[in-house]
Amino acid sequence: MAMPRNMSHDPLWFPYTQMKTRGQYLKVVSARGVYLHLEDGRRLIDGIASWWSAIHGYAHPELDEAIREQLDRIAHVMLGGLVHQPAIDLAQKLVEITPPGLNHVFFGDSGSVGVEIALKMAIQYWANCGRPEKHKIIAFRGAYHGDTSGCMAVCDPDEGMHKLFAAILPRQLFADGPTRCLPDRTPSAEEIEADLAPVRRLLEDRRQEVAAVIIEPMLQAAGGFRMHHGDYLSGLRALCDAHDVLLIFDEVATGFGRTGRLFAAEHAGITPDIMVLGKALTAGYLGHSATLTTTKVYEAFLSDDSSKALMHGPTFMGNPLACAVALRSIEIFQRENYLQRIAQIESLLKEHLLPLREATKEKVRDVRVLGACGVVEAYKPADLAGVQQFGMDRGVWLRPFDRYVYTMPPYVLSDEELLRVVGVMREWFERRG
Repeated sequence: MAMPRNMSHDPLWFPYTQMKTRGQYLKVVSARGVYLHLEDGRRLIDGIASWWSAIHGYAHPELDEAIREQLDRIAHVMLGGLVHQPAIDLAQKLVEITPPGLNHVFFGDSGSVGVEIALKMAIQYWANCGRPEKHKIIAFRGAYHGDTSGCMAVCDPDEGMHKLFAAILPRQLFADGPTRCLPDRTPSAEEIEADLAPVRRLLEDRRQEVAAVIIEPMLQAAGGFRMHHGDYLSGLRALCDAHDVLLIFDEVATGFGRTGRLFAAEHAGITPDIMVLGKALTAGYLGHSATLTTTKVYEAFLSDDSSKALMHGPTFMGNPLACAVALRSIEIFQRENYLQRIAQIESLLKEHLLPLREATKEKVRDVRVLGACGVVEAYKPADLAGVQQFGMDRGVWLRPFDRYVYTMPPYVLSDEELLRVVGVMREWFERRG
């Protein structure tokens, strides 16, 4: 029997969307600077940088040029048995700018794939070292690391969006995340120890089977924008070292300035054993990821035994176009001193968003700001019903989810444009107060 048309007429299936009840999607016909230009003539400031990736905005002339120049040479070639200069150059550049000791780069074609590589790398590291029993991963409640199977296994198993698939996923270990070590003040030693206690207990009980701990450093992004202090990460590094497990930083969302440092690891002055980059790596132009690791981890894969090689190889890993645009993006970031601009964005977000904590506390559960990320947490999702349309009516594109409305904008927006974004968020709650 044919499906009713209202359930089946859409050839394009959208992400995280109930297709039966979905509203009208907006058709973007062009994008320039921080503006999305719609088919109906409206233009909207993109307040979330296309899921946090378009850090330079859209149609940046230098990035467009980098793509065109590379396209004239080669669009793609497999890295299996072949190599090309953009991949070599990007790997070297990432080694130069990431925390010291991350000396080796394995490319992937999305942030989720980058995390999958990191998990496989950590588990095979211990197998290659003769300790295959160390195959469990400790992750954090509220975490979101991606939508592929390995990633889903380290996302929150009870409240995350992937709980439906729990029965088919590897059963990993989960700890409560930090609640005392907040980024806006230096935590005491007692607070750090209290926040580390859940991980410590797991390590003490299960250290013989734990391969690694994975965390989104400083900012648990899609898991509710929970933020923590760099001192917590320092304590976590020491704890992993003491119990002989690897530490993985998922910097897909936090890398390239989002938390106020080039990489979130820099808030703690530490180097993880494995770091994953994506999203802003290519400035929103193409899907790509990089999984970096230390020489200690890398050398465990060096052997006359071919089975000890890392058995992973995405078809489009190291794509020349992606590598070329990533290299130019990093050049622009460094040349234009984006970290200074991000500090200005953070200052404005704090000035204009944090007062909502008290002014509208009957509607606002919390307000959090870190780097170029500002989030207002409502008490329940219903409190945000209509906020997206409210923003569009005022020329701003926001995409709230659950009970969070947030901005993670392109770094190139002006103060005036940022205040328009923040103004929508403020007005929504102030008018409801």
